[in-house]
Amino acid sequence: MSATRRSNDTIVTLATRAGFEVEWRDAHHTTQQVPESTLAVLLERIGLPCGNATQIRHSTAALEAELSGRKLPPLMTAEVERGIALPAAAIKSGSHYRIELESGSIIDGRFTAPKGEEALLAPIDEPGYHTLVINEQRMTLAVAPSRCYTVADAWRTLRDGATAQTPLLWGIAAQLYGLRRTGDGGIGDYTALAQMAIESAKRGAHALAVSPTHAMFSAEPNRFSPYSPSSRLWLNVTHIDPAAVFGADAARAALEATQATGAWSALEDLPLIDWPNAVVLKLKVLRALYENFCTHERAHDTPRALEFHGFCERAGRALEDHARFEALQAVQLAQAGGHGHWRDWPEALRDPRSPEVEAFAEANRHEVDFHLFLQWLAAKGLSHAQHAASDAGMAVGLIADLAVGCDSAGSHAWSYRDDMLQGISVGAPPDLFNQAGQAWGLTTFSPRAMRTQGFSAFIDMLRAAFAHAGGIRIDHILGLRRLWLVPEGESARNGAYLRYPLEDLLRLIALESWRHRAIVIGEDLGTVPPGFRERLDEHGLAGIRVLWFEGAEGGKGFKPPQAWDRNAVGTTTTHDLPTVAGWWRGSDITWRNRIGQTMARADGRDAEQVAQEERAADRVLLWRAFQQAGVAAPHVDAPPPDNAPVDEALAFVAATPGPLVTFPLEDLLALVEQPNLPGSIDEHPNWRRRVTLPIDALFEDGAFSDRLLALDRARRDATAPAYPANASSEPDTP
Repeated sequence: MSATRRSNDTIVTLATRAGFEVEWRDAHHTTQQVPESTLAVLLERIGLPCGNATQIRHSTAALEAELSGRKLPPLMTAEVERGIALPAAAIKSGSHYRIELESGSIIDGRFTAPKGEEALLAPIDEPGYHTLVINEQRMTLAVAPSRCYTVADAWRTLRDGATAQTPLLWGIAAQLYGLRRTGDGGIGDYTALAQMAIESAKRGAHALAVSPTHAMFSAEPNRFSPYSPSSRLWLNVTHIDPAAVFGADAARAALEATQATGAWSALEDLPLIDWPNAVVLKLKVLRALYENFCTHERAHDTPRALEFHGFCERAGRALEDHARFEALQAVQLAQAGGHGHWRDWPEALRDPRSPEVEAFAEANRHEVDFHLFLQWLAAKGLSHAQHAASDAGMAVGLIADLAVGCDSAGSHAWSYRDDMLQGISVGAPPDLFNQAGQAWGLTTFSPRAMRTQGFSAFIDMLRAAFAHAGGIRIDHILGLRRLWLVPEGESARNGAYLRYPLEDLLRLIALESWRHRAIVIGEDLGTVPPGFRERLDEHGLAGIRVLWFEGAEGGKGFKPPQAWDRNAVGTTTTHDLPTVAGWWRGSDITWRNRIGQTMARADGRDAEQVAQEERAADRVLLWRAFQQAGVAAPHVDAPPPDNAPVDEALAFVAATPGPLVTFPLEDLLALVEQPNLPGSIDEHPNWRRRVTLPIDALFEDGAFSDRLLALDRARRDATAPAYPANASSEPDTP
């Protein structure tokens, strides 16, 4: 065997040990090999250089030291009432240990396992973050409930523990930016969200799923995709209602001070959001409010000023870092040839702990505090929306959307750079829908850093997601098991899967779910590994089932409602997929052909025409499924393409047996266009569409209200609740 071949074999071995899958199966179930050149680049990007034999040797030694178990990790996860195995290499038989429980109780013991065998701790029946002390070593034991907080638990809480069966609940899914109310300045805001929650609850809804509210880039208003945030720890300040905290008079004065009244109203009248102008104007108005706050309240320690100070104190260093980033990026972009990406800044500014960053913060304290102020207002606005939903009678309330990653140029990656993957984009391999694969330009946590840093960054993110919601939807939850990683600048085909510590992550999610009394939904669409959905179910995480993907057995037609998954949230569509009216008309096919996503056919036939013919056949099959389910008139032909059976589709999903279904606002309004067309940039107005009517007028519309009334009745009449409310006892949580 040649030296080159031995080197390559070592790279493969190192990659496998590091968690990369050196083989993967494509959408045609064909096994593909990851090129060693790709593995080498990815290994280097996760801190394991392998360019020569010496580097390979050092990287292998470093990795083995992490995985050997000779040293206790900062955090280990466990489940209540199950034994806890510790690394044998790190424990000496006869050693004494102490467990300091969060409740204050103490458990003392001594290890008696024979040499070389796992050291076992007796089961702990109290969930929480406990401290294990062994010979002066301290580590965290994150002991999780056996499952997440569920819809049944939420219903039981709403009914003060009543044990009657949990009914099948429903909610609405809305794009926050697209909500409209008078005075919003052209962007949907947290006040509109609160109004939407209240009015939906009056019609019987128990949940309001909302697009991501993650922090974006204040200095770059042209970046507005909610799934490419600057940080998943903080909030999007462009959704602030200036009148929410300081009142209508103060907001009006701020508008007048910035001479923005006319422009504000003009932006409201647009059918599509003008993000660059609307964001700049919103920030000008909020800055005027801030200056007034500093002069008249902060200087005199008013109750609101003390509340703001308390918010900043509780948020701590992580919020300070975000605010510093926002101020720094604005200064960098304002310079000639300035860069928005922090990796292109002067070296000293790339480290949030450098003396230069500290000096910048001191010299620009007023500006940094402006961004703290914005986060305070945003948190108050989103918190008010959740409280409004709960007070209106919703069992769940807001369901926050947790994006799969964050922009590598953003504050999250800058603040947590030792925890994040660098020079790598999260994406997806080629599949039937995207034959070139996808690289989303996002980064996320390094599994190596998760282990060595005690999962602290992941826990911080979970707590931020749960903070102002009754549930979270985890985008691309398949990423808890593995993520397709692509070196920056490479084709999405040139990637590999990296495995993540699934069991640890599921336990931490369950623990935080119960601590926040919030449900968890996992977006488990795509190529799902065998057994993955069963694992989610075991931990009480609900999956998602979409009408377009629920094919009948044998691959022809559609599943009847009663055959849908009882442990998943049903819906007609998602933000990345066609609406009912759009699918029925074939608009998604037209759009894909327009932007060049339609592959040429080997037989020379027009690919778009063939796709439309196939869609026509699918329309007949779906209509037949509607008829068989009793939601469409029998003995009637399928409606034509421009007359979509929206009510029938909604009723079909309403009849499914999952604990919760969500109806996208686009389908409740029978809209043709979808919020986002994956793979497009400027060709399609992604994340810009607004609802035509303000919230109050929307719910006064007879057709819309009648549709909600019919769906509420359909859910009440649907068969067999998925969970009896007393199916299992509530985990004992601190």
